[in-house]
Amino acid sequence: MGGISIWQLLIVFAIIVLLFGTKKLRNMGSDLGSAVKGFKKAVSDEDKSSAENDADFDPKQVENSSETPSKSEQNQPDKERQRND
Repeated sequence: MGGISIWQLLIVFAIIVLLFGTKKLRNMGSDLGSAVKGFKKAVSDEDKSSAENDADFDPKQVENSSETPSKSEQNQPDKERQRND
């Protein structure tokens, strides 16, 4: 009552096999398996590398350069820029 019986599951499986075919289902299963295996490998590699190199990085130095023209100066033609300097 209200649950899915084994016969209903078998009918759904038979319809899926008829729609896609066994070869395509086999390929999809192997692709899914290799994707899961690759994901697990990437996660385990990430865990190993993060445990070894946790907070072991070189911070970037941000420099404020006064030589870069402002936005208003960038929009001015070269003659006007030379006149203002």
